[in-house]
Amino acid sequence: MSSFLSYELPGVYPALSILLTLGVMARIMLRPNRTPASRVAWLVVVGAVPLLGIVAYVLLGEVNIGRRRVARVRAALAQLPAYVGEGSDDVVPERYRNLFRLGHSVSGFWPVGGNTGRLLADSNAAIDAMVADIDAAKDQVHLLFYIWLADNNGCKVIEALKRAAVRGVTCRVMVDDIGSRALVRSPHWQAMSDVGIKVASGLAVGNPLLRVLTSRIDLRNHRKIVVIDGTITYCGSQNCADPEFLVKARYAPWVDAMVRFEGPIAHQNQLLFAGDWTAGVREDLSDLLRPPAALPDATDMPAQVIGTGPTVRYSAMQEVFQSLLFAARREIIVTTPYYVPDDALQTALCASAYRGVDTTIIFPARNDSWIVGWASHSYYPDLLAAGVKIHEYVGGLLHTKSLTVDGELLLIGSANMDRRSLELNYENNILVYDPELTEAMRTRQKEYLAISRQVTRQEVEGWSMPRKLINNTVALVGPLF
Repeated sequence: MSSFLSYELPGVYPALSILLTLGVMARIMLRPNRTPASRVAWLVVVGAVPLLGIVAYVLLGEVNIGRRRVARVRAALAQLPAYVGEGSDDVVPERYRNLFRLGHSVSGFWPVGGNTGRLLADSNAAIDAMVADIDAAKDQVHLLFYIWLADNNGCKVIEALKRAAVRGVTCRVMVDDIGSRALVRSPHWQAMSDVGIKVASGLAVGNPLLRVLTSRIDLRNHRKIVVIDGTITYCGSQNCADPEFLVKARYAPWVDAMVRFEGPIAHQNQLLFAGDWTAGVREDLSDLLRPPAALPDATDMPAQVIGTGPTVRYSAMQEVFQSLLFAARREIIVTTPYYVPDDALQTALCASAYRGVDTTIIFPARNDSWIVGWASHSYYPDLLAAGVKIHEYVGGLLHTKSLTVDGELLLIGSANMDRRSLELNYENNILVYDPELTEAMRTRQKEYLAISRQVTRQEVEGWSMPRKLINNTVALVGPLF
């Protein structure tokens, strides 16, 4: 018997390994919503290093948030009211209606008019405005942040929420379980709960060893939502923290942009928050979800909330970015800290410049993610060859995510132009047609340009061979994630 085992088992294990490898390869080929580049990359990895490749694919290869979570999200969305706006796109000029129709196909929200919007001066001014609005709240306050630090600004908001809760305002706070793990595990979290603030940790990890068996841990809620009394909302790139951002102070200051909106657009952000909340918390929000008693029929500042994520249509965020780029006729200015695009988005930016649109993109000169920084550089040669103007901001870590089109359209929110925002994370953005607000953002973008350095084609061509090799090698693994 012992001689039989010693002879047979070495032949059994390779056969099982081959069958397992072929099975995983078949799954890679049959998995929906995957680009050919991603399939090829995963096939190469699994074929070259089967054991490590299979483990990597199980952990990172599929956008899987877990069946139970998907079921909860769908159940939460089913509870949302049918009302999502005026029911048409008549509030925007005809030439831009197709863009807002695309946004409606993503989140179900029609553009709504009757809004006002103000671009806040900086991160501290945004926090001060939020605190003032929370102090003036009469009914409800809802906040959702990816990162919330217990620093000066973070504690300002916490204290404002406590004051509101003590005077009877219903306050709900949700944070991402990984992005805000320090706050969730701090005394501040319990202190908020003790005074009646309803707190929830979104996409809780729990036991990571068990979690990886059912879903990906790195799928996160990256949204930044503030809604006060259903009539005021904030949207932009800023987390609830000081610009010094002490957890990554070497890159400070973190430079963000937030817009304070008033009007019906706040109700759309309220519904987006409610969907996240009820997906993780068992609570009846029927009263909260009712539409405003009367909606103005004004066409002032039509705006639309666009929420994307792993339980929303695949490629939704890519479609929004690409459509806005192709809609431009004169000028595009983009700011994004993280740029690891798919082929279609990179092509759309290049095509905009090729067809004569003045196309500018601003990155931070120093990126807090060296992997993203290297990968981003691999796209520079093609962008510059097409005529895209690349600038690198030297005044800190430019964290603003904004896109202005022809001085009339503005997209602002949490989504970066990288694969995490495009495919993996929950994001929220607001698309606005308003020349005045867009000009304010465009002026801010010009201020960024004033303290940026332009990257030239000659400079990139002069990069050393090892640098080019590192950039392109890191970018090569982008499709894996």
